[in-house]
Amino acid sequence: MDISSVTTPRTPIEPDYRFTLANERTFLAWQRTSLGLMAAAVAVVQFMPELAIPGVRHVLGVGVGAMAVLTSVAGLRRWSQVDRAIRNDEPLPQASAPTFLTTGLALIGLITVVLALSATVR
Repeated sequence: MDISSVTTPRTPIEPDYRFTLANERTFLAWQRTSLGLMAAAVAVVQFMPELAIPGVRHVLGVGVGAMAVLTSVAGLRRWSQVDRAIRNDEPLPQASAPTFLTTGLALIGLITVVLALSATVR
């Protein structure tokens, strides 16, 4: 075994505080987005009129609520990954959560528009 091929674990460094604070601000932005989605879920269930198919607003509310929970968890996961990368002087990991969030919100929005249009056609 070649001694040069053995990797030693990196000792975490204390990064520049500006990077740590920027990572925390990004985490808080994820949490604000999650809170906004939770409020939207409550609004959908409580204030949206019943659409063409009974019970659909509850399904939409649950969908938006699930997006809120996933957004909160994704924010925590992303904060942890970036913090680890910064402290170990590694490249930042690829972010997949924005793609899932965008896809989920676009799907919920599309369903809402289709249902609203079908209600006005009748």
